[in-house]
Amino acid sequence: MSALLNPDQIVYTDTSFKPCIVKRLLGSGGQGEVYCALRQDVPVALKWYFPHQATVEQRRAIQTLIRFGPPNNRFLWPMEMVSIPGKPGFGYLMPLRDPRCKSIIDLMKRRAEPSFHTLITACIELTHSFLQLHSKGLCYRDVSFGNVFFNVETGAILICDNDNVAINGEKRSGVMGTPRFMAPEVVRDEADPDTQTDLFSLSVLLFYLLLVHHPLEGEKENEIKCLDFVAMKRLYGENPLFIFDPKDSSNFPVIGLHDNAIIFWNLYPRNIRRLFTRAFTEGLHHPERRVRESEWRSALGVLRDSIIVCECGEENFHCPEKSADRNGNPGLCWSCNQLLTVPLSLKAGRSRVMLNPNTCLYRFHLTGMGSYDFTEPIGRMNQNPMNPSQWGIKNMTQSDWTMLTPEGSARTVPPGKSFPLEAGVKVDFGETVGEIIEEYFDWQDARLAACA
Repeated sequence: MSALLNPDQIVYTDTSFKPCIVKRLLGSGGQGEVYCALRQDVPVALKWYFPHQATVEQRRAIQTLIRFGPPNNRFLWPMEMVSIPGKPGFGYLMPLRDPRCKSIIDLMKRRAEPSFHTLITACIELTHSFLQLHSKGLCYRDVSFGNVFFNVETGAILICDNDNVAINGEKRSGVMGTPRFMAPEVVRDEADPDTQTDLFSLSVLLFYLLLVHHPLEGEKENEIKCLDFVAMKRLYGENPLFIFDPKDSSNFPVIGLHDNAIIFWNLYPRNIRRLFTRAFTEGLHHPERRVRESEWRSALGVLRDSIIVCECGEENFHCPEKSADRNGNPGLCWSCNQLLTVPLSLKAGRSRVMLNPNTCLYRFHLTGMGSYDFTEPIGRMNQNPMNPSQWGIKNMTQSDWTMLTPEGSARTVPPGKSFPLEAGVKVDFGETVGEIIEEYFDWQDARLAACA
């Protein structure tokens, strides 16, 4: 046990002066140590600062964050300051991290191998959460995969180390960022961290999550014999170059060394690759042209809804623009190389959702807006227990839906009941009307889309 705090030691909250009992050490970092503690018998996390970090400025910064409150429940946000009467130093309480959540470092080291569905859900939650953070006039300053945890089953995220958050535009103080994630202008010491540099770091994090590689580490990184400070400054700050830059191939990934990037890049549809290309070409040198959180969120939502599951069990992305088959075939599975079968889909507003056995519908699918909260589906794919070959969508709201058959007859779908999947069926959800459609493939349209 560290010498900072001892088991069963009592600290007190500054505002209510309630006791909090230290139980065990969870970990330590450059600023302090984090403990599991009990506040009124409820487990919480307690961060206690090292003496040289327990400054007046740091205390004021935490107090400011407490006043702001968390942007949403994905942030393990400071709740209360704590101290020990008669003893120097201080700390703060925050929610305890769910033990089911893994670090993105676990993904990098293949200690966790989540599905595409899980990874994309985590990416959507990340972009949505940072949009909410930035909309409050705050910047994170230290976006990296060491500060984000995700549930390997659901993709739900948790963002920690929020004591690095600051008011956007505030003069330089505290952490500048994590190497490999810092924006080029910060690496060159030409700018302080702000929301624009957060956007660059967020794009790097998304690239890591989806491609398990860094977007600037290709041939030029391979040529470096010693990745010291000078080399890192040149690679990430002075002469950064995207590994898939369409105009300069000198930093392309090296076969045998950067295979993750090569393989995954070709799996994703054009709209995702286009955003990454913009983020790491124009966005490298022009902060105002970086991809916004809302753009990522929208594109990732489309990506998540485009997943189709092959008979071998592997997930693929339905992207007609990548198929060159004049017969209308949807392409081959990346894993088993067999022809894919495209399921029925639901078209509602601007959403197009592939109806796999595990598909759920959410409010934003119908409205184009919402909290992107994946914990409360409004509809779910449902298998008929009497006829397993028959599937439907179950109404999980508190309101009736109205189903219209292709022949024009209508019937009510009350809460808890399902309507059968059949091409041509239309459903009035109350907020919009959706239609079950069968895949069609126009090779000429797909070719034009691929060239756009």
